[in-house]
This record gives sequence, C-alpha cells and structure tokens, in this order.
Amino acid sequence: MAYAATAGTSHSPTSAPSGVLALQRALVWLAGASVAIVFIEPSPYELVTLTACVLFFATGLRMQLVFMPLLFTLIVLNVGYSIGAVPFLDKPEVVNWVLTSWYMAVTVIFFAMVMSEDTEARLDMLRRGLIVGAMIASLAGIAGYFHLVPGGYDLLTLYDRARGTFKDPNVLGAFLILPALFTLQSVVSDRFGKAFRNAIAFGIISLAILLSFSRAAWGGLIVTAAFMLALMVFTSRSQAQRSRIIVMTLIAAILAVALVAVLLSIGSVADMFKQRASFDQSYDEGRFGRFGRHILGAQMALELPFGIGPLQFHTYFPEDTHNSFLNAFMSGGWISGICYPALVFVSAFIGFRYVYKRVPWQRDYLAIFSAFLGIAGESFIIDTDHWRHFWMMLGTMWGMYAATERTRATPADVISDETSAAS
Repeated sequence: MAYAATAGTSHSPTSAPSGVLALQRALVWLAGASVAIVFIEPSPYELVTLTACVLFFATGLRMQLVFMPLLFTLIVLNVGYSIGAVPFLDKPEVVNWVLTSWYMAVTVIFFAMVMSEDTEARLDMLRRGLIVGAMIASLAGIAGYFHLVPGGYDLLTLYDRARGTFKDPNVLGAFLILPALFTLQSVVSDRFGKAFRNAIAFGIISLAILLSFSRAAWGGLIVTAAFMLALMVFTSRSQAQRSRIIVMTLIAAILAVALVAVLLSIGSVADMFKQRASFDQSYDEGRFGRFGRHILGAQMALELPFGIGPLQFHTYFPEDTHNSFLNAFMSGGWISGICYPALVFVSAFIGFRYVYKRVPWQRDYLAIFSAFLGIAGESFIIDTDHWRHFWMMLGTMWGMYAATERTRATPADVISDETSAAS
C-alpha cells in the first residue's frame, strides 16, 4: 500500500486523493496476484475483481466512448451464448458456463476502464502482482512435482504434470508466460541487481512451465519471448540498449538450454518430456482426433445458425472442441462465432498500431501484447474461453490504447502540470 501511494502517475486526468489512489493501485496488484489461484470456485480472483469493481466505481471509475465498440461486441458475443444455452437451462453446468462468460466480459470492460487512467502506476502494480502470483503458482507446481510437500503431489500435479494452483497443467503453463516475459524484460534491460533477481524468478517460472509438460506453453514461451525481444530491439532508443538486449538474450538462451539439459538427466523428467514432445499423440490423430474434430465441427457450424449449445460438443464427439473459435460457433451459433474471432483479431490488429508509440508504459505493453498474441494463437488448439488472464490482458490492452491516444492528444505542458500535481 505504501508503494502504491508513491507510485508514478501516468498522463491521465485523475484527481483522486492519494489514499484512494493507493487503495486502487493495491487492488490492481491483488487482482494480478490472485489470478494465479483458480483451483477453487469461486476463486480469489472472482472475489477480488468483484470487490475492486465496487470500490473503483464508488471512487469515480468512468466509461469512455472509446470502449463502446468493445462493450457492444462483448454483449453480442454473450447474447449468442445465452441463446444457445436456452434448451439446456436445466443443466447447472451450462448455466454456470454462461454466467462465467458474462463475468469474463465484465472483467474486460473493468480492466479497460481501470488501465485507461493512472496507467503507468496501475500497470506497474499489475505487473508486480502477476509476478508474485506466478512465483506462488510456480513454486507450488515445482514442490508438488518433486514431492517436496507431504501429500502435495496429488494436489499440485495432474497426470504426472505440474499444475500448481491451477486445475489444469496447460492453464498453468499458459498463465506463466506473461510473468515470464516481464521478468525476461528485466533480465535483458535492467541494472545488474534488479536483473539478477528477475533472472532467478525467470528461472523458477520457466522450470514450472517445463514441468507442466504443456507443448503449447513450451512453444508459446519461445515464440512470444522471441517476438517480444525483437520488438524491444526495434523500439530501443539507442544502439547500446539494443546491443545489451541482444547480448543478454544470447546469455539467457544458453543458460536455458543448460537448465533443460540438467533436468533431462532426471529419468522421470526425460521420459515425460519425450512423451509430451511427440507429435503423434493419440488424441490428436484420426477422424475424431483433435484436428479431425475441428474439420467436422466446422462443417456442423455452417449448418447450425444457433449452434448446439455450450458444453454440448462432447455429446457429438469423444472430447471437447479444443479450439476456442470453433467453440464460439458451437456454443453460440453464428452470432458468437462471428463476434469472438472479430474481437480477438481486431484487438490484435489494433495492437500492432501501438507497438512503436513512445509512452512510459511501452515496455509493459510489448510484453502484454506478445503474450496476448500467443494465447490468441493457442486458441486454435485449446479452449481458452474462460482463462481469466486472457480476458485480463484483453481489457488491459484496450485500456492502454485509450491512454496512449489521450497522451498523444494532451499538450506536453499540461502533462507536466498533471504529473507535478499528482506528485
């Protein structure tokens, strides 16, 4: 709370008292930390975000015109889901799924509005909270996998894979990517002391991703890290900074390869790694395998304007869709099937426009945007519809879009006066 009260302010017209600002920033930190604990329902994240919504609106949070297209798309998306769920309202799991989808939409708008003001400080608090949450989830997963906690193996692992404080190892691995990118940014660009601390955190988070044995998370970390580091080089302000990023990236890559080599010397890890690294998994192949289901499901989607309803795909096929775009068509018909990819792809397209914008939060933006693109790509092979951190990133990106536009439209002398007044 003390840090939140003295954190830097962004170029936004907020005039809240310092105590209110401190409370708001602390709630943002808590939301970032709590999103890592979702093995119980309602999860701490739901409770924190609900509390934050009430307190933020009570202290002056406001809707902006720029968010109306986002709000409209989210409403139409969930109207489609609700229509598709009508024949199955007697099933509690379907009702819960639809209500969760509506709630995820609320969190998108909430984070968009929150991050559009006091942007620099709130982003900093969110980043810190996410890293703390990632460390908790990572250490829990590692401790469970290596039997370091009595009785923890059954609680913190699933199918001999680390899941930590999540229900599914795949979700653990996906969640950890953004905090890993945040720590990697510090490793390649900050001074030695801070870089060293973040190097330790990056190593722990990366180890947890490895032990989750999620192929999507492995590939996601490599691809998003490479993409983010490339953007950091392209957007660097000096040749010295670019050289440092490149050199530190090479060192980090060498150390990562060495870490993986050491871990693969452990028999159980090597066996699971070999099994998971294979591309001939039984549930991926065949007419009703993962990709076969995608083709058959796409054919059904073209013939069913209202879909088949949420959570009904497994009644037609051996498993769920494992494709969020297809699931939107199946769960909410053509309405949701059009809105969901439109929401994701338009957000990504807009995001590229802000990569080179010189704002105080540019570094954080590059990490969040890279992680968002990674999950958007992963959505083609897994159901990400209710991943809390995905919707948090989407809302945060829209908040940064609005803040960046306001910063560009605000005269430099007004920005200077606002910053001085806030401090």
